Amino acid sequence: MIRTGRILSLGCLLLLSPLTAIAGGNTLLIPATARCALDTLPEELPEALRSCQQAASEGDMQAAYELGEFHYDGRRAPRDLAKALYWFEQASLRGHGAAQHRLGVMFFRGEGVKANNVQAYIVLKMAAVNGEDDALDTADRVSAQMRRDELEIATQVLGQIFRDYLMQLQAADAPLIP
Repeated sequence: MIRTGRILSLGCLLLLSPLTAIAGGNTLLIPATARCALDTLPEELPEALRSCQQAASEGDMQAAYELGEFHYDGRRAPRDLAKALYWFEQASLRGHGAAQHRLGVMFFRGEGVKANNVQAYIVLKMAAVNGEDDALDTADRVSAQMRRDELEIATQVLGQIFRDYLMQLQAADAPLIP
């Protein structure tokens, strides 16, 4: 029994060893997934925002998501739903599931935009496809508030999105004819 416990402990340590290598050998640090250093001293915040905006503008969807969160939560600066919406949309267009989830909630609640259940449902379903587990539950709450015709429209749009995606995949797999 003790031997099994030691083997399991060793296995766990071996699994963690790549993380400690990334964290500079410090076993108490686990690298963050954040791209931007927006949780900084007030005097350093303008430069951190500029750096994050540049990364987001160059296509970094995680940076765009973090900018959206920064403007949405209003803890480090006044809440700005228009800017939050813009950055969540940028990350969402690149397939960032958490940004799509936040965007879907904003459409559902009418935060910074006119409330739109169809739009919310579509974006939330895309968030679920992109790995955001909680988005399915949120989409279910939205669908409970939708009329039958709204749900049919949303389902048709999602069907078309997936058909287009499958056609793109098929075209990518097609052999090139010289």
